Amino acid sequence: MKHILILLLFVSTLSCGQGKQPVLGETDFQREMNAEYKDASTSPLKEKDREVFKGLDFFKFDSTYVVTATFTKALHEKPFQMKTTTDRLPVYVKYGEISFSLKGETFKLNVYQNQDLITKEGYEDYLFLPFLDDTNGDESYGGGRYIDMRIPSGDTIIVDFNSAYNPYCAYNEKYSCPIVPRENYLDTEVRAGVKAFKKE
Repeated sequence: MKHILILLLFVSTLSCGQGKQPVLGETDFQREMNAEYKDASTSPLKEKDREVFKGLDFFKFDSTYVVTATFTKALHEKPFQMKTTTDRLPVYVKYGEISFSLKGETFKLNVYQNQDLITKEGYEDYLFLPFLDDTNGDESYGGGRYIDMRIPSGDTIIVDFNSAYNPYCAYNEKYSCPIVPRENYLDTEVRAGVKAFKKE
């Protein structure tokens, strides 16, 4: 009888373990993204897509796309309404510029600060880096991608393009997503971060 109970317990444990799929991803960022998108309470995916979701498609991590950029704070910038995929017009301000070298070329991008978000606890130093590049519409989402950043303490900042992610509206049209300003176009392929979403 004791052996039967042990066997039943083992089979039960085994079946529970098989029922729960491990979170996929090569890096912490990839695993965190996949966990968020699998979870019904945090996922932007439509229910039918989430039910068959196994993991986002990422470019392979490449340290080439982790760059040290020069950060220059913008002066006397006026708040403006950033266009979105809907009628919503969130207020942003250009907080600064970053300049960096990537594969022997020099680039410059604007970083922005959402004037509503900075009033929320934990986001006081949050910066928003939206960008376009030559993979858009092919390997990556056509509308460009975003990177979350924090205000640096000095005049340099680490930018990890491996953490570039898609706007939520790449997965579900019910969301309202900022449209990447044209001046934040990079005339190169950024083969890092999240790829375009392919529905099952």
